[in-house]
Amino acid sequence: MPALAVRAQSLKAYSPGELPAGAKVDLWLDANEGPATLWENAPADAPSEELLRRYPSAAALEATLAASWGIDPSQIIVTAGGDDAIDRVCRGVLNPGDELVFPAPSFEMIERFARLAGASVTRVEWGRGEFPVQQVLSVATPRTRLISLVTPNNPTGNVISLAAIREVAQALPQAWIMVDLAYAEFADADPMREVLELPNAVVIRTFSKAYAMAGARVGYAAGPERLISALRAVGGPFAVSGPSAALVATRIQSGRQVIARRIEVVRDERERLERVLATLGATPFPSQANFVLAEFRSAARTSRVWRALLSLGILVRQYGDKYTEPLPKCLRITCPGDDASFARLVAALKAVLKPEALLLDMDGVIADVAGSYRAAVSQTAATFGITLAPADIQTEKDLGDANNDWIVTHRLLTKRGITTTLAEVTRRFEALYWGAPGGPLGLVSQETLISSRTMLEALRSKARLAIVTGRPRRDAEVFLDRFGIRDLFETIVCMEDAPRKPDPAPVRLAMHRLGVSSAWMVGDTPDDLAAARAAGVVPLAIPAPGAASPAQTFTLEAAGAAHVLSSLDQLLEMLP
Repeated sequence: MPALAVRAQSLKAYSPGELPAGAKVDLWLDANEGPATLWENAPADAPSEELLRRYPSAAALEATLAASWGIDPSQIIVTAGGDDAIDRVCRGVLNPGDELVFPAPSFEMIERFARLAGASVTRVEWGRGEFPVQQVLSVATPRTRLISLVTPNNPTGNVISLAAIREVAQALPQAWIMVDLAYAEFADADPMREVLELPNAVVIRTFSKAYAMAGARVGYAAGPERLISALRAVGGPFAVSGPSAALVATRIQSGRQVIARRIEVVRDERERLERVLATLGATPFPSQANFVLAEFRSAARTSRVWRALLSLGILVRQYGDKYTEPLPKCLRITCPGDDASFARLVAALKAVLKPEALLLDMDGVIADVAGSYRAAVSQTAATFGITLAPADIQTEKDLGDANNDWIVTHRLLTKRGITTTLAEVTRRFEALYWGAPGGPLGLVSQETLISSRTMLEALRSKARLAIVTGRPRRDAEVFLDRFGIRDLFETIVCMEDAPRKPDPAPVRLAMHRLGVSSAWMVGDTPDDLAAARAAGVVPLAIPAPGAASPAQTFTLEAAGAAHVLSSLDQLLEMLP
């Protein structure tokens, strides 16, 4: 079997991580791509037929880039993104048995490409602080053929001084020094010109980050002509498409001022994001890239924060257990590059990390309504000759827009061929729920309190409490008074106060009444979760009593729950 196939079999395909079922992302801050606003005024011209018809040549782009750095075009090769350039360096420099010295954590594809080339990898720990020059030099051996230096480093954002780069290059003349400058545009200094003066250094750059062209897949390597010549030989001859090369050339010629302005925006966001994270209890790494790496107290908390941001439509980079410390406790957050998205990110972080209030739906969360509202739905249907099982009602609830049990009952009857009015359904429902005037109470008497007053008091000690329910006010107040917990909730938003969920209006009204800007909400239906998310509130779910099952957990997760609770007691551990 070919040696490369054997090495490839020992590795798994790279993946930044799979999203949970139902994840709805519209703010992507996980991959350090450039801001979308760079393309607001981009020309709409389609690539010419000639660019599409003919095999591409990157010679013109290489000449342009070489001129900008004051080197000969033979010293630059345009590649399919920075990844292709790194892969070519590894295959061009490393033979089986050679060694890569890899300060870690860093861009993981470098290590992967080195192993695919048959080399071994020696890691040097580099978390916070200055670059560990002496440790790098101390682990080098006669087999060391390549040193990886990424500055600003991904994922930490740390930088390596020019003096440190020179020291490593001069101390190890037998090795190649690969300096990855993918994020250099965002740093305080760009060492490109000085690094190109080193006889054993090769620089990697990309148009994916500052130029916001990750989809074009264009990068390049620059260095001594003899190495660049080898890089041309170890890869395909047409690595970059004609339209991609043309787009980059246009951006270089006409977009410098726009890019410079956006870089300043990102730098400003980066500093503000570091301050916000520190204020909220995270520990940010000082960064000179277009992202911030934030460390949390534990891997479990980090995972909860990631899920909560995802529930609000914001995807950031999470690292799992396969990574070394401290990455399992870290999230990497790309600076979005525009005011509206940055404000949304900050609001989401505040909601996730420092909620001022806890909003609770009533039915299924603090009130067990299996014997009251749910029973009233099935018994009302029975008066029309229709039999409904609890699963029928739950299925209808899970479809959404089902926050009013009168409407749910009417909808179920209509689906089963019964023609009647909502008013008549409501009349029969209420007669069953409250009982006949002057007679004993109806099904309302079967309601029970799911959680204890003591537990609700414990929650109130951590956050202000409010009720957001689809119940009529009379129903809600009777329940709260009956179980002696009305005083624990500062406000109660009911059916009469706002449009029904999934409209976010009742959630926003509760926050307005409380005077807060950040909150979590617990509900038992997709409507509760949709309303919370639309209001910028972290949506948490809890299956209604009797409905807990793996299938129901999946339904609630797919509806966007940041976390599905088994009981409200879990909130005591989760709230900061």
